[in-house]
Amino acid sequence: MVSNGILRPKLAIQVLIQFDKSMTEALKTEVKSKVSIKGHLHIYRDCDDVWTFILQNAQLKSEEGLETVDSVKIVAWDSKLLTQ
Repeated sequence: MVSNGILRPKLAIQVLIQFDKSMTEALKTEVKSKVSIKGHLHIYRDCDDVWTFILQNAQLKSEEGLETVDSVKIVAWDSKLLTQ
């Protein structure tokens, strides 16, 4: 949308920041289910307190069942960074 001129870059950044804050709050208060993940760690990165994990042959287990996937990418960061 920025490249097409629909959104100004500053507004796009504000939208992304608000989305991250809203999702963090929703995950904290609304989501009650848990998932355990097992797999072979293919890549691990930590850059500026943003962690990226790529697992291969991963199994995702929840109350609803077990799902096996070829790969899964997990990106995580400290939610306290959103308030800065």
